[in-house]
Amino acid sequence: MTRTAAIKRVKALPKAPARPNDSNKGTFGKTLIVAGHPGMSGAACLAGLGALRGGAGLVTVAVPRSILAIVAGVEPSYLTLPLPDDEAGRISHDAAAVLDAEIAKQTSFAIGPGLGQSPGLSALVGRLFSSVKCPAVFDADALNALAAAPAALSARKRQRDDAAPRVLTPHPGEFARLAGTETATVQENRESLAVQFADEHRLVLVLKGHKTVITDGRRIAINSTGNSGMATGGTGDVLTGLIAALLAQGMEPFDAAQLGAHLHGLAGDLAAKSVSKPGLIASDLPKWLGDAWRKLDR
Repeated sequence: MTRTAAIKRVKALPKAPARPNDSNKGTFGKTLIVAGHPGMSGAACLAGLGALRGGAGLVTVAVPRSILAIVAGVEPSYLTLPLPDDEAGRISHDAAAVLDAEIAKQTSFAIGPGLGQSPGLSALVGRLFSSVKCPAVFDADALNALAAAPAALSARKRQRDDAAPRVLTPHPGEFARLAGTETATVQENRESLAVQFADEHRLVLVLKGHKTVITDGRRIAINSTGNSGMATGGTGDVLTGLIAALLAQGMEPFDAAQLGAHLHGLAGDLAAKSVSKPGLIASDLPKWLGDAWRKLDR
């Protein structure tokens, strides 16, 4: 029997986080999203909007100083945190102390959308991957950093089962770099490679694409929502924020990833009915997440 055949296939959606009437914003957690660099400020904004529409009580988007005004001007509902930047306007390694202090206040954490790449960022991402105590989502350029300097990822294999939760959300190309293989090989073996990687590294893997695969190496779920209109820049950034928000509300990482992928695709399906698949853009998804939640409730 293959490893993929042996694991549990999950078809039922997990229960959404409760919303008691006597709640306050602290009830639903705090999430910090580290993202963006010049030319990619939109990625930080989309991740922040995804987290807000995902129900987090307080969302902070941490970006290099060079793009702070742009990100802050897009949405008044999230907080912003300026970080030291390098000569190219990317977050510098000097941001580590600021981030350590801020992460200590958070219920969940996400990093990667529009981050850019540099030696300093690679070192920073590896450090955060190893040190962050709260549940964390790593996406986009954070995954490229882990693939380029895999010591932190390799060390995960030796950690205890109760190590701080990690959710990785690669598209097939990013996953190929993480797994040391080719994109075509990933696409031919999506389930088995995802299960193996998640099991070895003790994390939750969300392998994006048609029929997104969600696995923790023991369980696997195949997402049934979404459409080809979502094959456009920025949609994955919304998913990063959405999963981070669900983690902030106390969902178990596999459940948060499964529910996040479902809601994300459902928002895309609802948006496509209104604006068409060719006309769908990433910023439509946060607008339709409210209706996706309502449909889930029904």
